[in-house]
Order: sequence, then C-alpha cells, then structure tokens
Amino acid sequence: MPNKKFDGFTAEERDAMKEHSQELKTAARRSPRTAKADGESDVLAKIADMTDADRVLAERLHQIVGSAAPDLAPKLWYGMPAYARNGKVVCFFQSSQKFKTRYATLGFSDQARLDEGTMWPTTYALTELTPATETRISELVAKAAG
Repeated sequence: MPNKKFDGFTAEERDAMKEHSQELKTAARRSPRTAKADGESDVLAKIADMTDADRVLAERLHQIVGSAAPDLAPKLWYGMPAYARNGKVVCFFQSSQKFKTRYATLGFSDQARLDEGTMWPTTYALTELTPATETRISELVAKAAG
C-alpha cells in the first residue's frame, strides 16, 4: 500500500476542539448568575494573549460589540472571543494566528439575523479598523443581534 498522507484535522483544528471541550466543562461548572462576567473575563484574557496586531483589533471589536449589542454575552468559542444570545454564538473574532491565516476575521453564525435575499456574507476579513469600518461593524452586529 502506498504511503498516504492523512487529510484529517490540522494541529490548529485539534487545538480548537480541545479548547472548546474545556470551555464547555468550565461553563457547566459556573453559576448562571456570574456567567456573563466570567465570560467577559475569559474573553479579555484571550484577547490579552494575542499578538499585537490581532489584540488591537480584538480589543476594539469587543468595545464595538458591547456598544452595538449590549445584550450579547461574551464567551469563548473554540478558543475565540465570541458573543452569544441565549447561549448561542451570534458573532466571533478569529485572530490571524488561530489558524495561521494572513488576516483576522469577524464571523457570524447562523444565529445572526443577517439574512438578505438568497445570499449574504457571514465572514469579513479585518486588517485595520477605520471609522467607516467601525461604523459598518456596529451596524452588522446590531442587525445580527436583532
């Protein structure tokens, strides 16, 4: 049998799954009363560990989401800062270092209320946050949070 390369999960994907498993265990042990505050501190700690360029984007994005959709609860999702409604992730920030990509992304799950016609974007590349970009992100997050 010839040497075949396994095309399964990458090391980064396996790490993300392990992080998600740990997040679920941690969330199960937490009090529902402190869940939002605990999620916020988890997200801020994750952001603090990012490389400079990603950290700057993530910190500002965290502020934008908090202002545009204060009802969304910060939480970690597969090791990424995310924002949830009723426990379900609506949007998330993926740093460029997460899967070794050339840019960070702002993504929206199927829980986001962004439906527009028969096709709409759910992930946006982020390279810098200009005032116009911040305004657009704020609008998207507010719409997604519904």
